[in-house]
Formats: sequence, C-alpha cells, structure tokens
Amino acid sequence: MLERLGGGADLGWRRERGDPALSEVHGSIAVPKRSGLWRVFAFMGPGYLVATGYMDPGNWATSLAGGSKFGYGLLTVALLSNMIAILLQALCSRLGVASGRDLAQACRDGFPRPVAWVLWVLAEAAICATDLAEVIGTAIGLNLLFGIPLELGVVLTALDVFLILWLQNLGFRWIEALVVALLAVIAACFGIQIAMADPDWGQVIRGFAPTTEIVRNPDMLYLALGILGATVMPHNLYLHSAIVQTRRHDGTESGKREAIKLATLDSTVALMFALTINASILILAASAFHHGGVGEVTDLGKAHELLNPLLGSTLAPTLFAIALLCCGLNSTVTATIAGQAVMEGFLQIKLAPWLRRLITRGIAIVPAAGVTIAYGESGAGALLILSQVILSLQLPFAIVPLIVFTADKRKMGIFTAPLWQTVLAAIAAALIISLNIKLLFDLATG
Repeated sequence: MLERLGGGADLGWRRERGDPALSEVHGSIAVPKRSGLWRVFAFMGPGYLVATGYMDPGNWATSLAGGSKFGYGLLTVALLSNMIAILLQALCSRLGVASGRDLAQACRDGFPRPVAWVLWVLAEAAICATDLAEVIGTAIGLNLLFGIPLELGVVLTALDVFLILWLQNLGFRWIEALVVALLAVIAACFGIQIAMADPDWGQVIRGFAPTTEIVRNPDMLYLALGILGATVMPHNLYLHSAIVQTRRHDGTESGKREAIKLATLDSTVALMFALTINASILILAASAFHHGGVGEVTDLGKAHELLNPLLGSTLAPTLFAIALLCCGLNSTVTATIAGQAVMEGFLQIKLAPWLRRLITRGIAIVPAAGVTIAYGESGAGALLILSQVILSLQLPFAIVPLIVFTADKRKMGIFTAPLWQTVLAAIAAALIISLNIKLLFDLATG
C-alpha cells in the first residue's frame, strides 16, 4: 500500500530517503483542517519565492537589452518562458509532495553517485551565476539610489546574510511575507512607469505572437536565450521542490492530491504575476528606448539615466532604482535557501545559513568586483547578460532529471505525472536543448 501511494516506500530509488533538506522549516506551517479559502491561503507563499527568481536583476538586463534593441518582438519569448516555468514548477510541487524528496535529494537517491556529483557541481555553478546577477544588480541599485560606488556596493551585498538569519529565526512565513511585500513594491513601481511611458498597446499585443526571426537572427536568439535563462532558472527547480515541503498537510492519498493541487495553484498564480513584471520591463524598454530612438541599452545604470529625459519625470528613474534594489534583495533570500537545499540534498551536508551564504556570495563577488573595477557599469551589464545565458545552458541538467523522476511510476506510484504533462515538459526540454545547441553553433562559427 505504501509503495502504491508513492513516497511511503523507497523501492523505486537507489537509496533510502534521508533527513529532509531545510529541516529547520520542514513541515513548520500547519494546514488548517477546515476547508475553503483558509486551506488555499495556507499553501500560498512558496510560489512567490519561486516567482522572485523569475524577475531577478539578470532578467532586467536581458529584458532591457531585448526591448531596447528589438522592440516588443521578444514578448513572445517572455510568454513562452513563463508557460514553461508554470509547467516545470508544477512538476516540482508533485515531486516534493508525493515523494517527500526535493530535486537534489531525488538526484542523489535516484542516480549513480558519479552522476549525482556532476549534477551537484552544475547546480552549484547555476546558483553562483544567479548570485553573480544579484550582486551586480543590488550594487547598481545602491549606486543609483544612494550614490554608493559600485565596487563598495558589491562588497556590501555580503551583509544581506544578516537579514536572512533574522528572518529565519522569526519563521518561514516571515520570509514569505517579506518577499510578497517587496514584490508589491516592484509591481507598483513598474505600473507607474508604464503609465508614464504610454506604450502602443496594439504593438504590445502583436509582440506576444511568435515569429521565426528569433531563430534566424543570431543576436535576437542570444537575447532570447538570455530571457529564457533568466526566466526558467535551474535553482528554482531545486528551491520549489524543497520549500513546498514546509507545509504540514495530511499524508493520506487525498491529502497529498490536495497538496499538489493547491501548491500548483500557488505557483501558477505567482508566475503569472512574474510575467506581468517581466513583460513590463520589456515594454518599458521598447517604448522608452527602442521607439524613443535611443537604440540598445544593456546596462541598468544607463537605463536609469535615460528614463528622466525620455519620460519627462524625475520620479521614473527613482522608481526604477527602488524596484531594482527590491529585486536584488528578494533574489538574495531565495538564492540562499536554494543553495542550502542543493548542498543538503546532494551531499547531506548541513552548513549554517550564514556560512553557506558567505561561501556562495564570496564566489560571486570576485568576478563581479573585478569586472566593475576594470570596466565599470558597461562591463557589469554585459556580465549580467552572460550569467543569464550560462543559466540557460545549465537548464537541461535540472529539467531532464525532474521529468524523468516525475514520469517514473516506480518512484512516484499513483502520483506519477499525467502523460500530457510529461509530454509537454519533454517538448519544452527539447526546445531549450535545441536552442542551446543553435546558440553554441552560432558562437563557434562567429
């Protein structure tokens, strides 16, 4: 019976399930027994932490570059990326709830040890690339708002570990509350800026329609992959499958089915919100820079500088900087938790959150500081976009294991993903891998 339910037995896995990752918050949020909105509300939260990773500073750089260079043409990539993200995060919820394993633990327990070690190294590389974007984005935000030099701002970003420690001591719900509050500030900032930019909504709607130019134009493909890498991020797959287990729900078959359904609803709503933010960044860049005759804008500092004369208000660049800083802080929180889940899941090594954070942030600070000192804001902007393309190249190594595990009846039992979901996820993975191969070919042939 336990094997049939899935997650109760470990017969389909190479190794037995160990201690849960993020054990300090595992099952820490009780789901009320009464039905209705209270149960739905109990599952709200993890999706918004995941959504944060879909609008981090690296996403800003790629969306600004895409909108300023190609107008509204890449909105279709933002929409496609978001649809893929919704599908994959639904699989993450299913894996975490049904098997009791996050993706890192599943890789450790489901693959031979050498394979798991390779996947761990790639996951850590993806988190470092994510953190690199956060370091640069937060430093630029501090520079734009308070005039703090970029080099000093890069170093100051290491102090955010104290914010995370304080929040973790208060409880996981406080972390979720901070993330949602910062997301609300970001949404308000962009809402006002879009109203100021007054885009051509007819062209905006047409921008969501697919076009073959994305594949035919290498420059457009490069930015499209950057947007894809910034939207569907590898660390989010590890993160979501871990934090969905913070809910203490009924462990019966019906309880798990409800948990999967409500966790999927949470992430879907949150990711639709993320799409509005990502589209807003691209629309703002297209309206203010591309159609304003400025041309391509790749660095965040230049975008901030140009918004005042183009939109005719000193409020616009200030709102831009506030939203950027909020994005950096939010991404910091989620990357820290993802890093903990990856290390604990793959290696079963528990480090204090502050130590884990300082190690990851130290790896990211070195290249960020070196580039900002040598090349200033323009070099930092180019590094931001490069980090997002690296993330796109890392994606298959997280997506393929996720699809394999959730489609395996021996591991998931009756909670195996429906065939349509597996097929769509496989098509998405094939699309991402094909685009990556095309990108590498274009780079190799100049």
